[in-house]
Amino acid sequence: MPDRAGTKRPARAAAAKQAGPKRGASGSAAGPPAGPAAPPETGPPETAPPESAPPETARRETAPPESARRETAPPESAPPESARRETAPPETAPPESARRETAPPSAAQPARLGIRKTYKLFIGGAFPRSESGRSYPVTGADGALLAHAARASRKDARDVVTAARAAVGKWSGATAYNRGQVLYRVAELLEGRAAQFACDCVNAEGLSAAAAQQEVAAAIDRWVWYAGWPDKIAQVAGAANPVAGPYFNFSVPEPTGVVAVVAPARPSLLGLVSVLAPVIATGNTAVVVASEAHPLPSVTLAEVLATSDVPAGVVNVLTGFTAELAPVLAGHMDVNAIDLTGVAPAGRGELERLAAGNVKRVFAADEDWAAPPGPRRMLAFLETKTVWHPVGI
Repeated sequence: MPDRAGTKRPARAAAAKQAGPKRGASGSAAGPPAGPAAPPETGPPETAPPESAPPETARRETAPPESARRETAPPESAPPESARRETAPPETAPPESARRETAPPSAAQPARLGIRKTYKLFIGGAFPRSESGRSYPVTGADGALLAHAARASRKDARDVVTAARAAVGKWSGATAYNRGQVLYRVAELLEGRAAQFACDCVNAEGLSAAAAQQEVAAAIDRWVWYAGWPDKIAQVAGAANPVAGPYFNFSVPEPTGVVAVVAPARPSLLGLVSVLAPVIATGNTAVVVASEAHPLPSVTLAEVLATSDVPAGVVNVLTGFTAELAPVLAGHMDVNAIDLTGVAPAGRGELERLAAGNVKRVFAADEDWAAPPGPRRMLAFLETKTVWHPVGI
């Protein structure tokens, strides 16, 4: 049987041959076991070059931790989204409001042109132009042009008398109480347009704003004052007369009919109201020749009458030249009375002579228009009818 030690040696030699040469303490490989030792080299001792890559354990130890790499990482080339939004340049287009403010003037709305009012005649509840087509300039107190008013002709004067005559029956046949209600309605509409009337008075007569408002207020109050008279004038002007005999005798006031009125030049509104209201309060119809120099408040009053309860034809307004219109009305055979207050005293004589052709009633009085009114103007255009009635029948 072979020796146990002999069998083990070849196996150890084979294992040593496979494992290779052993390293010493310095890490160099051990020389071959046999042969003489090599003489020492005369050159400098050989130094092993540094390894190009450290071992895996060294790389793991010297590598900075993940958190350090994140902290020391250079900033990204692109800023974050929030920074890009904050540092983004403003939009090139301005906001809508800025574009509107900086829009060129040509894009803005053009200035609105006011509507110039056309001042016409007032005949039979309508507003026609003069049949002649004429007009005349109306200037203010400062000489500035205010408007062009219609210049009525003699044909217009005849037409306006026809319209006034057609309205006599309806207006005079209305109850006195109803006429008072209609006049009060006119005062209500005057109050609603007080600012417009004040503006007309300022432009026409050159009044201050306070004076114009005072004149308009006085005109409204005067209209209200006359509105209370229609159902009272019969008690003032009428009577039950004592007679010797078995009769009743009554004096009853009745309206005259168609009355032509020449309005005073100033005050243009208060003067017109003061001569017009007593005429229609007693049941007459009126043909008014407005102030020649200041006709605009008269036409504005006609607009109030047209939108009130005054029947068509009860009030008619002509604008134009007094010297042209007054003689036609004074000589007209269908005019029952004429008020010449607006005519200068020197020119009243010829008109009174023309009025005598059909025995017209003629009235003229220069008054203080600011003073409280009285019933004299109402009584001037009333006829007194005397009634006899037998007692017991």
